[in-house]
Order: sequence, then structure tokens, then C-alpha cells
Amino acid sequence: MFQLTRPLILASNSPRRKQLLQETGFEFEVKVLPTDESFPDNIPTHEVAGYISSQKAEVFRNLHPEKIILTADTVVIIGETILNKPKDIPDAVRMLKMLSGNTHEVTTAVSLLADDHVYTISDTALVSFRTLEETEINYYIEHYKPFDKAGAYGVQEWIGMVGINRIEGSFYTIMGLPVHVVYQLLKPFLKTQS
Repeated sequence: MFQLTRPLILASNSPRRKQLLQETGFEFEVKVLPTDESFPDNIPTHEVAGYISSQKAEVFRNLHPEKIILTADTVVIIGETILNKPKDIPDAVRMLKMLSGNTHEVTTAVSLLADDHVYTISDTALVSFRTLEETEINYYIEHYKPFDKAGAYGVQEWIGMVGINRIEGSFYTIMGLPVHVVYQLLKPFLKTQS
């Protein structure tokens, strides 16, 4: 385990983010506060994840000054359209049909609140899906229920395994936590090994 100079809080309910941070070797606790995830209409699509991630960190600003707060947000972008989490089955079908046979961007931003300052870094990967059959889309939604995932899919799940034919960038960015970015943000807070 890596030892940090102060306790770390992961401010996310995502089981994938929790799993990835555990596998990185940091000790942490999970604590989530409600956050408004809306964003201004005039913000460029590639800046939305960073905006929301930093907002998630800001709600912790005066609560735990002795701790490090880690937040993240992932957006799926096709063209200039952001695909959020699907509301229901028809919405998930609509999103997967949009992604089918196309290349889209996945941007995950990570924010670190420490010493009364929020540091935010975004990372983007390109994901290409082959053309998906309607039966494949329906099977995936029925069996994996991707209603907690931006763009209605998880790269590590069945649809990612059988449908994605090309990735440019970090797999972990697509999964929801660019571990290489998290490590660089936390590195200044590592205890020196004696």
C-alpha cells in the first residue's frame, strides 16, 4: 500500500472507480455528497467533465480540510452531443444506436481538493464501435442494465468486449478513472519511504 501524508476520500459511488483506486494501492474511504451535475449551456463539450468534477470537489471545500478529496466525472461525446446516463430502456437503445458503427470520445476528469485548492485534469480516449445488431443492443441492456453509465455502456462489460474494435487512449479513462492521472495528482502527497 502507498502511504499518503493525510487521509484520502473518494467522493464517488462508482464501484468501478472504487475498484480501480483499490488496485492502485491507496487506502481511502468513500464519502459522497449530493452535487448539482448541471453545467452552463455555453461550455465546450470537452470541458464539461472537468467542470462537473471540480463542482463535486467544491461541495467538500470546508468539510474536511485535513483530508484529500478525490472526485471524477465521465462524459461520452459523439459529435457535439453529450450522452449522459440513460433514463430508461428506450434512451439506452437510442444511445447505443448512436454509438454503433461510429467513433466517439470519452472524457474523464479527475479533481483533487487539497490545501484549499482544487486541481483538475481531464483525459480523453477515442472509442470505435463496429455496427451493432439490434439483438446485441437489446441483449446487453436486458442483462447488464447500464443505467448508471454515461453513454449507456461499460467498456469492461459484454458490449465492450464484443462491440469495440478500436481504442485510442487509456482503457481506464473509458472505465471512469484515468489511474495514471490520479497517481500523478496524488504523488506529491506520498510519504517518503524510509
